[in-house]
Amino acid sequence: MIVAFSVSPMGSGDDSVAPAVARAVRVVRESGLPNRTDAMFTSVEGEWDEVMDVVKRAVAAAGEGAPRVSLTLKADVREGVHDGLDSKVEAVERELGGA
Repeated sequence: MIVAFSVSPMGSGDDSVAPAVARAVRVVRESGLPNRTDAMFTSVEGEWDEVMDVVKRAVAAAGEGAPRVSLTLKADVREGVHDGLDSKVEAVERELGGA
């Protein structure tokens, strides 16, 4: 499965959420699962239980010091697909004539 998620602390009084988001992204990167971060979401790929465990730990990390956390999550659950983070983008690039 691939999960794209965005997490943000709420009510901490900080002007920037970058430190909290960095804590969440660090959890994802240290998980060893394939992942990618862009301006809006972090995507992580793996088996259901391992991906959801990483998301749970990332939410906890982002929420350190905040009374509330907002989580947006989108999942593509598909058996037998591996390397979807790259292969999905490559398929679109082929259609565009760029790969």
